[in-house]
Amino acid sequence: MSVRVGIISYWHVHAWDYTKQAQSHPDVEIAAVWDELPERGQEAAGRLGVPFIASLDELLGREDIDGVVVVTPTNRHREVMVAAAKAGKHIFTEKVIAATTKELNEILREVENQKIKFTVSLPRLNDGYTLAIQDILSRNPIGQITYVRVRLSHNGATAGWLPEHFYNLEQAQGGALIDLGCHPMYLTNLFLGQPITGVSANFGYVTGKDVEDNAVATLYTASGAIGVVEAGFVNNHSPFTIEIHGTEGTLLYGTPEPKLLLRTSREVEGVDPKAKESWVELPLKPNRESAFDQWVAHIQKDTAASENIAAAVQLTSLMEAANLSAAEKRIVTLEELEG
Repeated sequence: MSVRVGIISYWHVHAWDYTKQAQSHPDVEIAAVWDELPERGQEAAGRLGVPFIASLDELLGREDIDGVVVVTPTNRHREVMVAAAKAGKHIFTEKVIAATTKELNEILREVENQKIKFTVSLPRLNDGYTLAIQDILSRNPIGQITYVRVRLSHNGATAGWLPEHFYNLEQAQGGALIDLGCHPMYLTNLFLGQPITGVSANFGYVTGKDVEDNAVATLYTASGAIGVVEAGFVNNHSPFTIEIHGTEGTLLYGTPEPKLLLRTSREVEGVDPKAKESWVELPLKPNRESAFDQWVAHIQKDTAASENIAAAVQLTSLMEAANLSAAEKRIVTLEELEG
């Protein structure tokens, strides 16, 4: 089954990445482009050799388009995705689904009503280190998890390579945390493996932008386990880092080499016994197929991206709580968020 898609906006820096994924998929054809900036959309459509449709309603009304890739400004996600769902178009979207739980639920209701296939780009859930960490944690090598820290940072603001509109608070709905920090947020939530009860966040404005360029969020749980999420646009040579600590051991990745290391006081089946004496390196797993390819498969096989959507829903709640916490300088409980 061939899937014809429309690209909705080239606002996001990953828009061309998804375009390339669509071009490389044997069962996908890009049929048209819409953009809130006509000049940008016309340029993209010209490069792709497809029509530029000036009206979003017209693009969504085309019978020769099966699904859409939504890469608009974050503040337009609700408007665009609700319209796409009502038009019966399958949706692949850049994270976050929406900036608030209220907007998120409006989108999900329409997705459910129209029975369309919906998938969110959470790429690090499919990376080999994440899959390897999930596998080893299932064997309980570190006892009760007490602390998870994930850091992802780059120098986009200080080196000047991020597009200027990424610093537009209205469009982006935030800065380093909602953009780059999404990945540490959903990974920290995944590795903690228990409900988050509250969030505390602190934002820094090193380059004086309208959005934060330096951020940390702390996630709280009923068990006492703590998660720490770090992100920034102002750090050079900052390695992507995962730390998972427990009562019986620790897992490390990216400190700074991309190696998965274990030290434990337990004997773990399939793990070198030397892990009780020193750090041992564990093998990584192959990457799983991309979220985009998964979306196409869900359309073709009439299946649902249940785990992906659940993770994306939790991400929106955590991000909304973090933004509220930073603004009001207090711990925000998830129960406070408007559904």
